[in-house]
Order: sequence, then C-alpha cells, then structure tokens
Amino acid sequence: MRIRAGFEIVYDCPIPSPMLLMLSVHPSRQGDLETPDSLRARPDIPVTGYLDAFGNICHRILAPPGRLTLSSDFVVRDSGVADAYAPQAAQTPVEALPDDAVVYLLGSRYCETDRLSDIAWSLFGQAPAGWPRVQAIVDFVHGHIAFGYQHASPTKTAWDVYESRLGVCRDFAHLAIAFCRCMNIPARYCTGYLGDIGVPVVLPMDFSAWFDVYLDGVWYAFDARNHQRRIGRILMARGRDATDTAITTTFGPATLVGFTVITDEIAEA
Repeated sequence: MRIRAGFEIVYDCPIPSPMLLMLSVHPSRQGDLETPDSLRARPDIPVTGYLDAFGNICHRILAPPGRLTLSSDFVVRDSGVADAYAPQAAQTPVEALPDDAVVYLLGSRYCETDRLSDIAWSLFGQAPAGWPRVQAIVDFVHGHIAFGYQHASPTKTAWDVYESRLGVCRDFAHLAIAFCRCMNIPARYCTGYLGDIGVPVVLPMDFSAWFDVYLDGVWYAFDARNHQRRIGRILMARGRDATDTAITTTFGPATLVGFTVITDEIAEA
C-alpha cells in the first residue's frame, strides 16, 4: 500500500531562536520512500543534520524573528500488514540481553522505574513472563488512563499519569514502558505517523506515540493508547522516552501558532 504523509508546523519567534528538529522519517524506513522526505522551511534558512545516539535523524536551525513555517510532504510504501503478533515470544533473561538493549531497562526522565517497581510487581508479577506479561501491562494501562488532549502536559511522568489516570498517547506509552522495565523487559519509546487506516476515522490527525519491547531477540510494537494492532505505522524517532524523541526543541522564545499532520492511504500509482 501507499501512504501520503507530512506536516506543517508554524512558529512565531520574537527573536532569533535555535531549534532542534526530529521530524524526518527514521532511517529504517528511508528505503520505503517513493518521494523525498525533505524538511522545508519558509523563509528559506540554513538547515544542518546529524544522527543522534539512538540513530534518529535530527536537524538544527536558527529560527529568524517573525513567522517560521516548517513542512514536509512525501509518499511512502508500506506492507499493509498489521503489527506483529507473537504470543509465544519469550522474555530474554537480563544477563542474556544484547548490550544495546540494556539501556532500555533503566529509568529515564519520564519513566520512573524506582517509584513504580513495587506497583508493577504487585500488578504483573503473577502474569506469565514474555508476551502475556507485556499484554497484561498494555491491558492495564489502556483501562487505567482516560484519554483527552486537554490532559497533555510536557512535564507529566509515568508516575504522574498513574496517579492522575489522565493523559494522551505519550502518557500511555510512558506508563507501559516504565512497567515493562520494572518487570525486566526492555522497552523503548517510539513516535511517528499513524493514520486511521483500517479503523474508524480519527480526527484531528496528529503524530502518535507507541512503544517497542524486546522479546526473543525481536523488537515488537505495542500500543497501550489504541489497544489494537494497527496498519501503517511510519516511525520517525525512538529512544528512552519523549525527551529523546521530541519533534521540536526550542532554545529561545517561540510560540506554536499552527500544527497540521496528514497521513492518508492513496491509490496505487
């Protein structure tokens, strides 16, 4: 299948403001692009790029005073297959984990394993290890949190959302990630495009957050917010939590005045 995706983000800046942007399709999906995923800035300004420690594509700009529009529009091919389902996938013992997975067992800015460990073991300690335990965590988190855009907060942590029981997709992901790590299951935060392909129309369109877990030598996608296997995830970035994957980070005053995301299935060429 073919998916057209992109965004337009508009800022007003009173003074020159450095920005770090993580708005490109992840390198693991670059080979699926039919048209370039090019970051455009209006007015035209210099843009430099690099790969961060987690393998994400990052760009740096100096936003000029006034209005700045950032955008991209591209077509990507997708298998059209829903998220993998592997109920027999076993949990890998900590001592047998590859070195690059161990970091995803540790607590992080938004995933306080120290505060949630006792709760996690009391809730999930009796669940069979491996896929069933991850599914038990996803089931609990989905039922525990009431979704609402009005509940979004850039400072809300997994502990906060556990206590308040309110949040947006990133909060569902953070709490599930923290619980998985407490149960010695590596879990990493993912952000990207997720349209309404195969499900009732969801508006307004937005970027989405989900998470991966490491079982039996494979990273599997789970989604505590949507609570079902989905089609057409287009990964942009992944890391320990939202700190590592923020789509924009500003180092000066900047007011967000426009935000549009598109993710639509289109006909075969």
